[in-house]
Amino acid sequence: MGGYEENGQRYVSLAGLRIRGWTGGMAHRLLGAADRLGANPRFRDAPRIRLYRLERVEAAERSEDFRAVAESSERRSEAVRAAMRRRREEILQRIRDEPIDVPRLAPGRLALRAAEHRARREAEWGRAGDGTAAMDGPVTHSSLDPLAPWKVGYLRHRLGHYDRFLDAWPGHGRGSGRAEAATLLRERICAAIAEAYPSLAQECERQAREQGVGPPLQ
Repeated sequence: MGGYEENGQRYVSLAGLRIRGWTGGMAHRLLGAADRLGANPRFRDAPRIRLYRLERVEAAERSEDFRAVAESSERRSEAVRAAMRRRREEILQRIRDEPIDVPRLAPGRLALRAAEHRARREAEWGRAGDGTAAMDGPVTHSSLDPLAPWKVGYLRHRLGHYDRFLDAWPGHGRGSGRAEAATLLRERICAAIAEAYPSLAQECERQAREQGVGPPLQ
């Protein structure tokens, strides 16, 4: 990947150099200007690709300068990775330690606020808020409160400001570890709601399981 051949001469693109362990800065410092510009093989209208003669690349890779620059680049990269690991662990620890302040409402007021929140959500979804729409989840045999899904949903909405921890997470994407932080935060919030409102504990467990938070809350 990243290799080209023309008139018996082999070239390496900048993408190919990165596969071989180069960075853009290393290419600029050790190779200088590209030997030629080639057409992008995937997109005809894309900018032309910088190509470097393979023999020149291999000669640079055998040099002491390359080893010194590569080692320096690796040290910087490891320092960045270590800093990100520390930052991630700091955020995870903050999530573990942060008190979750659940609003304490009288049963009637909580039911009213939950219904109002549900009506607003239905309006946002473009559905008629006539109070007959399906709830956030089914009513189980051991939960006799038909508004339990709405109440838990409302309380979780009230606790949405704790998402600030996720906003501070360094990096995104599947491999960033952000999903771990989101899972831990949801788990703590659901556990706090269950502690504040024991009658909602089963619904908290159900929503936790359905959202992949992990094992049932204790």
